[in-house]
Amino acid sequence: MSDAAVKVQSLSKKYVISHQSSRGYVSLRDKLTLKAQAFKHRLLQLNGDHRKSPQHEEFWALNNVSLEVQRGEIIGIIGRNGAGKSTLLKILSRITEPTTGRIEIDGRVASLLQVGTGFHPELSGRENIYLNGAVLGMTRAEINRKFDEIVAFAETEQFLDTPVKRYSSGMYVRLAFAVAAHLEPEILIVDEVLAVGDVAFQKKCLGKMEDVSSKEGRTVLFVSHNMETVQSLCQRAYLLDQGEIIFQGSTHDTVGQYLQAARNLMQADTAVLEHRQDRRGDGSAKIISLTVENADGGGVILANSRLKLTLVYRSAKPIKNPQFSATIYDYNKGVGLFTVYSGIVGGLPETIPSEGKVTCITEPLYLTPGRCYINLSLYRAAGKIRADHIKYAVYFDIERNDIFGNGILPDRDWVVGLRNFEWEIQES
Repeated sequence: MSDAAVKVQSLSKKYVISHQSSRGYVSLRDKLTLKAQAFKHRLLQLNGDHRKSPQHEEFWALNNVSLEVQRGEIIGIIGRNGAGKSTLLKILSRITEPTTGRIEIDGRVASLLQVGTGFHPELSGRENIYLNGAVLGMTRAEINRKFDEIVAFAETEQFLDTPVKRYSSGMYVRLAFAVAAHLEPEILIVDEVLAVGDVAFQKKCLGKMEDVSSKEGRTVLFVSHNMETVQSLCQRAYLLDQGEIIFQGSTHDTVGQYLQAARNLMQADTAVLEHRQDRRGDGSAKIISLTVENADGGGVILANSRLKLTLVYRSAKPIKNPQFSATIYDYNKGVGLFTVYSGIVGGLPETIPSEGKVTCITEPLYLTPGRCYINLSLYRAAGKIRADHIKYAVYFDIERNDIFGNGILPDRDWVVGLRNFEWEIQES
């Protein structure tokens, strides 16, 4: 027997978009023309011609969406901007009505869809706690019982009697999440809003969502563009695209589908370096551009990707005994992670043309997720003369991935690089 907390059947949502002239002003002639066109359209409708006005367009934010969430599950909903994620959550939260379809919800719903959801800006933090509790159907006695826990979690004791309109966005989020999580809703809906909070509070919120699901048996629907967070928190996930569910399954598989789609859409990170003024070297040769991409295809670089580096260079004459080097650095720590150097591995011909393209494909680097940058150098005369050197030549991001197939995803807080060595144990 199904124990569904949320059941959605053939849900669709249509909006009618109005188009206006993009010109900064409208002349009297333009107004008369528009009036005539509108009058013509009305006459056509009266005569039975129901063609839509060219100034209006139907947009289906959701199209025949069906899903089922069991009680106690944490479900991820992912997809590109405009895929329909927020529209789905607004319908489930009863903020907007669907055009067609059916929804069955078993339990009280608490929603955190944007900063300050459900808060009255003129009321204090204390008053908004009671207001939100009343909206969720809580009695005053229930709110009083949870009040101290909410305030302690939100860490807003000092500003409890200050109107929330004076709160920072981070304070808004802390108090809003604390109220939503502690006032015992059976279903908690969270849409990307945690990205506003600091790192420590985000971890605190994720821990709380895990607790309310595993220990208290409540249901969580979680929308985020942070794949690392989705994979660590959710058991299953749905992938939306253009208002439709195109994949559903384990979080690992769903995120994999999302990243694969992103690979097909994204371009490689390319830096045009020809006009950089902060370069060093004797100027006898110049690096024109650098492209960094996943050697297996696409622009998304995963934690265990092979990198493909493509350098375009130019010189007044052929370069003898050339050497290229590219050092990858951790953006936050400024620590060098890996150096690709043509003088050590692979090598180049003794003389290369005055203009050309050099490509290097690395082995899997096993770098933990985060932002990186590359410092570039071009040497001639077997490394004795530096012709060109550019710091911060290109920036790129490394996405989280299940590197060793054990379901444990690397975290940037551990280290910046991982390797899989052989281990053995001997009995003493």
